[in-house]
Formats: sequence, structure tokens, C-alpha cells
Amino acid sequence: QVQLVESGGGSVQAGGSLRLSCEASGRTHSRHCMAWFRQAPGKEREGVAGIDSDGSTSYTEFAEGRFTISKDNDKNTLYLQMNNLKPEDTAMYYCAADFCAFCSGGYCYKANEDLWRPKSWGQGTQVTVSS
Repeated sequence: QVQLVESGGGSVQAGGSLRLSCEASGRTHSRHCMAWFRQAPGKEREGVAGIDSDGSTSYTEFAEGRFTISKDNDKNTLYLQMNNLKPEDTAMYYCAADFCAFCSGGYCYKANEDLWRPKSWGQGTQVTVSS
């Protein structure tokens, strides 16, 4: 099992920036995909961005152009740089890790193109954006 610990959340005003981190430990693997999800109160969890084992990145529509996902393999750490934040970005942000075939549109997929269901999740970090 992989342990994931997110950090970097906080409260910012609209237009501000935050950088989230997700440190992985345990049974990490170089072929793991990693991704960021978020869940706002009363809403379903949604994908934000994914990065596959080759370093290819993908974003959901709302994240494209404002958010950047990256990974430091030496530090086993995933990042999400979020710029030009909006009140609707307010949510708990989670990172996830597991094997996958590819990532597209902010989500990751298995080889049969079924949606990825990662085994490892972090506890989340809260992002609050005020207007």
C-alpha cells in the first residue's frame, strides 16, 4: 500500500495562488499514475488533473490553463500549482496513486479504458477561496 499525505491548502482571495503537495511513501512504484481530485460540500468528487508514469499530464476543463500538475520522482512528491483561483475552486483536494494505462481529460484509465479506481488516497487538504 502507498501512503499519501497532502499539504499546502489554505484560504486565499480570488485571483490568488496555492501550491499543493502530496508526499508518497510505502510501496511506491515508478509506473504509478498519480492524480488530484477535489470534492466540494454537497457535490460529488471530481477529477482535477492526472500524470501518468511517463510524465504526460492531463487536466479537466476547469483546471486547464490555471492549474499545473507535476511530480518530483526523487522526492516521491506530487504537486498541484493552482493560479487565478476562483471561489468555485473551494473544496477538499485529494491525491491518489496506483497503476494505470494513461491519463486523459484530468482522469486516468486502465488498459481496457475503464475509469481508474486508485487504491491509495490521501486524507485531503482544504482549499478555500473567498471573493
